[in-house]
Amino acid sequence: MENKIILITGSNSGIGKATAMALAEMGAHIVMVSRDPEKGEIAREEVSRISRNINVDLMLCNLADMADIRRFAGEFISRYPRLDVLINNAGIYTNNRMETADGFEYQFGVNYLGQFLLTQQLLDLLKKSAPSRIINVTSMAHSYGKINFTDLQQNIKYSGLAAYTQSKLAMVLFTYELSRRLSGTRVTVNCLHPGFVATRFGVDRKNNKPNRFIRLGQPFAINAEAGAATSVYLATSPEVENISGKYFSKRKEKASSRSSYDLAVAERLWNLSIGLTS
Repeated sequence: MENKIILITGSNSGIGKATAMALAEMGAHIVMVSRDPEKGEIAREEVSRISRNINVDLMLCNLADMADIRRFAGEFISRYPRLDVLINNAGIYTNNRMETADGFEYQFGVNYLGQFLLTQQLLDLLKKSAPSRIINVTSMAHSYGKINFTDLQQNIKYSGLAAYTQSKLAMVLFTYELSRRLSGTRVTVNCLHPGFVATRFGVDRKNNKPNRFIRLGQPFAINAEAGAATSVYLATSPEVENISGKYFSKRKEKASSRSSYDLAVAERLWNLSIGLTS
C-alpha cells in the first residue's frame, strides 16, 4: 500500500480511526477527515506515532454542510495528485430529529447524502487514479430500512431508528447504482457491514444517551479493530480488485436485503439525490 493515497471520513474515532491505523501501518498515505479540529489532530498524531508513518494528514470537513463538502473536495483535489481509495465511513445516530445546515434530516444528510455528494465531487479524481476503490460503510440494519419517498426527511413522523435504517439502506442502493454507472472505468465500489462494534457511535449527539438497542447489544460487541477488518480488506486485498457492486460482512461477500436490489428505487433515489445536492 506504499504511495497509495487513502481518504477516510469519520476517522477521528471508532472504526474510522482503527481503519486509518491499520492502513497507515501498511505504509499508505492516509488522509483522515474530521469535523472537529482538536479531536482530529489528537487522532492524527496518535495514528502517525503508533504506525510510525509520517504520511498521515488531517483535513476538516463537515458532512452536514453541502458548501463545506464542496470546499473540502476542492482543497483535496488541489492538494493531492491522486486518490486510490475513498472510504465513506462516517456515521451518526440521533434519537431526536435534527437538521443539517441545508435542512435535511441529520442522519439521512450525514450518513448518506453528504457522502453521496463527496463521492460525486471526487469521482473524476478517482477515475484519473484508476484502478481505484470506493468503500461504503453501511450496516446490516439496512435490512430493516425503507426509502420513504413520501416523507424522506421525516418531517411528518420521526423515528431515530427508522431514519438510521433508511440512511443505511440508501448507502447500499447507492453502492449498487454507482457500480453500474462506473462499469468499464476500473473504479470499483463495494459496501460492508462492519459488525456490532463497541464504540460511542450509538450515543445520541443531542442528549449523550445510548440507543436502547445499542445498550442491549453491548455484551456481544466487537472492538473497533475487528470492526475495521472488512474495510481494510476491501481497501487492500487483490482478491477484490475486480469486484464491484457487492455487499460484504466478515470479509466475505454476502447477500444484502431484497429491497436493496430494487433497480427502480435505486434509480429514483439517485436522481433525487442529484437534485438535492445540486
